[in-house]
Amino acid sequence: MGLALFTFLAIFILCGSVGLLLFYRAAMMQRLSAVIATRPERSFLSRIKPNKPGDSIKAIVQPFEKMLPKSPKEVSVLQQRLIRAGLRDDGAVRVLRGAKVAVPVGLCLLLMTTGVARGNEFFAYVLAIALGYLGPDFWLGRRIKKRQLNVRLGLPEFLDLMVVCMEAGLSLDQALMRSVEELKMSQPEISDELSLVMLEQRAGRVRSEAWKNLADRVDIDVIRTLVASINQADQFGTSVAKTLRVHSDTLRVQRRQSVEEQAAKTAVKLVFPLVLFIFPSIFVVTVGPAIIVMAESFAKYFK
Repeated sequence: MGLALFTFLAIFILCGSVGLLLFYRAAMMQRLSAVIATRPERSFLSRIKPNKPGDSIKAIVQPFEKMLPKSPKEVSVLQQRLIRAGLRDDGAVRVLRGAKVAVPVGLCLLLMTTGVARGNEFFAYVLAIALGYLGPDFWLGRRIKKRQLNVRLGLPEFLDLMVVCMEAGLSLDQALMRSVEELKMSQPEISDELSLVMLEQRAGRVRSEAWKNLADRVDIDVIRTLVASINQADQFGTSVAKTLRVHSDTLRVQRRQSVEEQAAKTAVKLVFPLVLFIFPSIFVVTVGPAIIVMAESFAKYFK
């Protein structure tokens, strides 16, 4: 009797253990994973993070950033310029300020190791320091101008797509969202700026303020005119699609007039190379042989 009771208890405990393992395995695995994840020790491979392409540059440049004095006004101006260039990273200001120290030091070390400035070291080092200090600002200015030009050239395409979407029955916000998705490949600058407008509106900011922030970020007259037209049409209840169509036609007319103006200035700009380079060579080729013949003929009378 006792053996049978012991056998029954053993079988019952075995069946119960198997049932717990089968039906509560998922819960046990979650608890175990939670316990393992909260351990302070981590493996060596988990602490290794892949470096981004700009991490090495930041690591080299950022220590030099502390050597320059900075004021809140200067930092705000740099941040505004970096935003206009499309660089919105938090460390972009530190990288730019550090580059204004690291680049002159690198150029001076390059001159020192190569020995190019031998015999005129003072002028070479002063020029290297000046170019290295002003080089990052020059690069940033070129990037801003290139981005503004791309925005100016791609704006009519964006407006046409907005007009098509709004005439198809979409609202202004829906048309903006659709246009941003369609222009990610062809016009990445406009798509980037307008995606920020959508994010600001989703965050609860008023539509007029979001569009005004766009005009401040890009800092182009055509964008300011567009923002003013959209806000005015939204305020007075006029058709936004007609406003965008008129603005798009105006931009194309302005672009054509700008091209015609540059073509008209070409004749005036060609005067200086004609006078300085082309006319002297033509004068030598045409009049030179005649002068030589006249000199030989008059030389007989002066012997």
